[in-house]
Amino acid sequence: MANTYTWDCKTVDTYPTHDSHSDVVYNVHWRLNAESDQQDAEGNNYAASSYGTHSVNADDISSFIPFADLTNDTVTGWVTAGMGDDEVANLKTGLDAQIALLITPTSVTKTIG
Repeated sequence: MANTYTWDCKTVDTYPTHDSHSDVVYNVHWRLNAESDQQDAEGNNYAASSYGTHSVNADDISSFIPFADLTNDTVTGWVTAGMGDDEVANLKTGLDAQIALLITPTSVTKTIG
């Protein structure tokens, strides 16, 4: 089983103005999506996701990037650097476990007719 991971860090909270800059990001709403190369009976790849928020320090904006120039990759870099390698690895491990349970469930909910 091989999973691919995709970050979505496009939703952010901003200060309208801060230190003479506009739209300064201070919080990121992130989502990490995982998709398996294995498919269910309907031909859909198994998938799982995790989400949260990550605060960005807006006190030191010496390397400020205007909001219009921000990209998902740039903001993802902020989030993953802030989390650190261990936390990112733990998130991916958790998503792998969720997908493994979808592929080979240890419990199934059924309805009695």
